[in-house]
Amino acid sequence: MDSGRRKFLTGGAPIASLSLLNSTATAATNKQSGKAKKERWGMVIDLRKCIGCEACTAACSIENQVPDGQFRTIVSSYEVKREESSSSAVLPRLCNHCENPPCIPVCPVQATYQRTDGIVVVDNTRCVGCAYCVQACPYDARFINSETNTADKCTFCVHRVEAGLLPACVETCVGGARVFGDLNDANSAVTKLIMKHKTHGLNPEQGTRPQVYYIGLDGALQSKIEGTPSLWNRAQAVEQEARS
Repeated sequence: MDSGRRKFLTGGAPIASLSLLNSTATAATNKQSGKAKKERWGMVIDLRKCIGCEACTAACSIENQVPDGQFRTIVSSYEVKREESSSSAVLPRLCNHCENPPCIPVCPVQATYQRTDGIVVVDNTRCVGCAYCVQACPYDARFINSETNTADKCTFCVHRVEAGLLPACVETCVGGARVFGDLNDANSAVTKLIMKHKTHGLNPEQGTRPQVYYIGLDGALQSKIEGTPSLWNRAQAVEQEARS
């Protein structure tokens, strides 16, 4: 069990987890008092803090039981070439839960839809595996699950969010690079980061209005979707976890 989850269960929850719980509790209180507040979940990724360790990739795959070799979130590696020099860079990527998601209108059976809180999900009981949504996503964030033969992608760990927990990738980020919260809450950590820093979304020319924001994003990577994902193996990770 990771230290963040252990602290949460024993009452010593990390500040980020408490922030999400407080946001959820405030929303519930507002609804009970007649002041309905619609959450809009989003994420900020601070590339200045990302070390490319792939803890997010491992945590996501274990939490969501993604088949080996397929990923809901990855950290792509790049070499950014300049006129006189070049440098390496990492770019964590996942579903952007867009305000205008192009994956929804192309689905012939309405299996992909957006919840009122902005999270885009797939109804696997309806999905026929046609892959139209995979082709429509400008972020290369979808795939056909090799075990279920249906569309798969990041859901912001919606089952955890509904329980007042953080997405697995956020809770396990060792550098604190991923921050998750309610974009409609002026006091949430994500809103404060967006207000304080210059942030960018990927592929702005697509007009999808992504709700994953990056701090410190190199302009050369803003419209780049290909990259080299980790060759991380879930079975090996589970075995290592059992031995620890």
